[in-house]
Amino acid sequence: MKKLNLGSGGYKKDGYINVDWLELLKPDVVHDLNHVPYPFPDNEFDLIEADHVLEHLDKPFNIMKELHRILKNGGWLIVKVPHFSRGFTHAEHAHGFDITFPLYFNPEFIKSGYMGTHFKLRGMRLDWLAFFHLLPHVGYGPIIIRILKGFNRCVSFFANLSPAFCSRIWCYWVGGFDQITFEFECIK
Repeated sequence: MKKLNLGSGGYKKDGYINVDWLELLKPDVVHDLNHVPYPFPDNEFDLIEADHVLEHLDKPFNIMKELHRILKNGGWLIVKVPHFSRGFTHAEHAHGFDITFPLYFNPEFIKSGYMGTHFKLRGMRLDWLAFFHLLPHVGYGPIIIRILKGFNRCVSFFANLSPAFCSRIWCYWVGGFDQITFEFECIK
């Protein structure tokens, strides 16, 4: 199984080809992810993970088209991005995402919306908090972090009963959601 960790940053994964633009981080492949084509042949990968990278890139739909090109038919793409309710908490975020993102890769979506690249949505999840490892750096102590983990389980559970209702009606009532995860199957 050939796997790609797109935008690896400082989180290189064993068993993956790790790609990032910053040579200082010593990825396996140095490449500016805004520039397509990527240095891989068609139908190369069984699995691509893009963990908090699409929101930094200029044209996410073009990147999704490129990921479709390098994925095998039936390959999986796991995308983790900020939910729009917290999407712009980082100075370099150019985009926030919501539950409608997968519609643009569904050929049954309206003709003016479908981007011509077919991914079948296999799973979607909202996470109220996603970065517990960063909380000590911004002043949270161990007891508060433990409480927040419990609150996260509860809020995320109710959000995932109906991500559409959460995104449309109540996501801001809890301060927004850190992350939305999409699991796609590549259809060619």
